[in-house]
This record gives sequence, structure tokens and C-alpha cells, in this order.
Amino acid sequence: MSYKNILLEQPEAGIYLLTVNRPKALNALNSATLDEIGAAAELITRDSTARVALVTGTGDKAFVAGADIAEMQNFTQEEGAAFSARGSRAFARLEAVPVPVIALVNGYCLGGGCELALACDWIIATDRAVFGQPEVTLGVCAGFGATQRLPRKIGPSRALELLTTGRQVKAEEALSIGLASAVVPADELMQKGLEAARSVASKGPVAVRCSKEAVRRGADMELAAGLALESELFGRCCASADQKEGMAAFLQKRRANFSGK
Repeated sequence: MSYKNILLEQPEAGIYLLTVNRPKALNALNSATLDEIGAAAELITRDSTARVALVTGTGDKAFVAGADIAEMQNFTQEEGAAFSARGSRAFARLEAVPVPVIALVNGYCLGGGCELALACDWIIATDRAVFGQPEVTLGVCAGFGATQRLPRKIGPSRALELLTTGRQVKAEEALSIGLASAVVPADELMQKGLEAARSVASKGPVAVRCSKEAVRRGADMELAAGLALESELFGRCCASADQKEGMAAFLQKRRANFSGK
């Protein structure tokens, strides 16, 4: 599939790099871009050789500065609801990618951009990153998942404060409240992202996928159900060639050569 608003590349075997590529609009998310993100997520999901995905934005000014206000300005109620649902579908597809998805955030990560980052599994930010949900300053609430994912990420009180004040959060505060997992110098972002991706890609693929499934599905379960799910997935791992190879390699004091099967 060809894309107009994103780039989808494989810088190394098993590693995908999805880049929102609308630099003149600070990578703002319009309908076409949302559809392309969803389509790219589906492609990665279908690729059994995929090990990890990185998500970023073109340029050094913005990861994604938000949704495209020019497109939204004259929405009716029905059109607004449809646009919100469109973004939610795209980000749900990204969240459902079975391998870890890491957001690499530089510059502004606001509104829909912050919601895109929240749909990823963790966030590596630069010291220039700025996060926020400023939708209330435009007379709307967040529409691509922030009212649901942000409280789960940083707690309901902090989330509601950000959602109702529109206050922007710089990188160090984002790290301190658990929104970002790491903060790095701007010129090291891609290097650090690839290092993280390589670390994931070098581990047992079946185990990595099961780990993500356990965390994502378990988040909506009671503890007992989540523990039962973990046991089921642990058993699935034990039935894999990866488990036999990984444990043999440990006992033989050599590096494992995982097949993903």
C-alpha cells in the first residue's frame, strides 16, 4: 500500500518505523492520516516476522501537534462524532498490534498527538518534548482516547487536571508522572529508540507477544482472571520452539537463536 501522509519503513529486520509525515502542518492528524495509521497497524499485525514498531513524526518541531483544526472547524455533531470514532478506530488498531509499539516523541505532542503516543506501549521523549491535551481551549473534549487512556496511564486526578485545564507538560514532568518512560537528548532519540527496539527484537518473539497480551488484556480484568490469563500464556510459551531454544541456550551458556515459533 502507498501512503501520502505517513512513512512506513523497516530500518532493520523485524523492526518497523511509522513516521507521521506532514511537517508543514506540524504532522497534524486529518482523516486521511488517521486511516493510513490504521492501515499501517493492520499491516504490522499481519506480519509474523514483526518484532517491534517505532512511531514518530517528521522534523524536530513536533511529534504530532494535534488533530487538524482546519478540518474540524465546521463539523456538525454527527461529523464530530464520526471523526472521533475514526481516530479511535485507528489508535485501537495500533494498540492491538501484537508486538511492542514505542512512541519516539520530539517537540510538541499535543491533543491527538498525545493520544497517538498513549496508544503506544511506552514513550521515549526528548528533553524538548511538550505533552498536553489542550482540546478544552478549543471548546471540545479529547476525542481520540485521552479521557480513557490518560487516567489509566497517570491516574484519574492528574489526568482530569490536564484534560480540563489544557496545561502543557514538559519532558521532565512527563517522566516524573509516568507519562514518559525515558527522556533523552534530542539528537539521540532515534538511536535510543533503535536500541530499545533491538533489545525487544533479540528476545523470544512468542514470549514478547504473550507478555504484551497479558498486560493489555489483564488491565481490564480482576486480578484472579488476570493471573489465570498469565498461566494460560505461560503454558503457550512452554509449547513453543522458542522456549526449548531459550532454555537450552541458557544451560549451554550460549546466545539463543529464536525462530518465533
